[in-house]
Amino acid sequence: MTPLTRLLARRIRAGGPITLADYMTECLLHPEHGYYTTRPPFGAAGDFITAPEISQMFGELLGLALAQYWLDLGAPAPFTLAELGPGRGTLMADVLRATRAVPGFHAAAGLVLVEASPRLRRVQGDALAGFHPKWAGSAADLPQAPLFLLANEFFDALPIRQFTRAGEGWAETVVGLRGDQLVLGRAPPAPLAALEHRLADTAQGDVVEICPAAAPVMSALASRIATGGGLALILDYGDRLSRGDTFQALRGHAYADPLAEPGRADLTAHVDFAALAAAATGCATAFAPQGALLQDLGIGARTEALAARLSGPALQSHLAASRRLTAPQEMGTLFKALAVFPQGAPQPPGFA
Repeated sequence: MTPLTRLLARRIRAGGPITLADYMTECLLHPEHGYYTTRPPFGAAGDFITAPEISQMFGELLGLALAQYWLDLGAPAPFTLAELGPGRGTLMADVLRATRAVPGFHAAAGLVLVEASPRLRRVQGDALAGFHPKWAGSAADLPQAPLFLLANEFFDALPIRQFTRAGEGWAETVVGLRGDQLVLGRAPPAPLAALEHRLADTAQGDVVEICPAAAPVMSALASRIATGGGLALILDYGDRLSRGDTFQALRGHAYADPLAEPGRADLTAHVDFAALAAAATGCATAFAPQGALLQDLGIGARTEALAARLSGPALQSHLAASRRLTAPQEMGTLFKALAVFPQGAPQPPGFA
């Protein structure tokens, strides 16, 4: 039994079962026992590998897309170049390397990283030391300025609530106790205003997940883009609309029981991109599978250019990375991309 299991069991005995959102928050962010506060989750030595860790091409292409759109909007200066949940700073380092030759882009950019973890802030500061990053605790703390932003695998880690259709109501998934063991159960069904619109496209027993924390983040981004211009590119796994149980745990690059060892595995759920788009009030949005976006941005040509310098195992690894990012049976269709941009502005690169 982990220390966090004991704390959660004590809380449930005192107050009854807790929602998945409460459970995820404790597991990921508890100040002493939370996953993100106690361990490095990224890379081969961690529990999962994100797209920037797979290949530099991911960040290069997205960075050039941001820079091209900055030019398309008239090169506003100054502007905020930002990332939500920057991890080890790998993605932003690739963005900055790829855009260094874009005239005026770096000079006009103020780099802001939205990161709550002091440990990760130190890692990011080392990775981006030459670019003088600043940090914000949340999207609401970003400057009021034109905003060009990336968020890769950020929204999937925000706590969710999960509901199962029961008549005209919804039974919420909760975490309770059986003896000393954490178990999943369901609360009694009840009407839910937040899911009233899903009664038309769901059947009895269908599972729908909502992420209460996502809308305020999107609202903060959209307000800056609607008033000052800019572009947010959000990439994550999920689909246009939430349906099905997607709550999962990853540990050691393999799926794990999400209740087995709280605080020692990453907990995520698929992103509802329709809900994100709906929360981007005052902005236009566009949607594409990750593979199609990267193909449109030129990953084929970039793969060939880098391959010309490689041979042997390094070449095979490089080609495998390109396939992993784009192939339908790998990340190409499981991961999606959402663009948020000013109403009336042209479609961003890769979304035409």
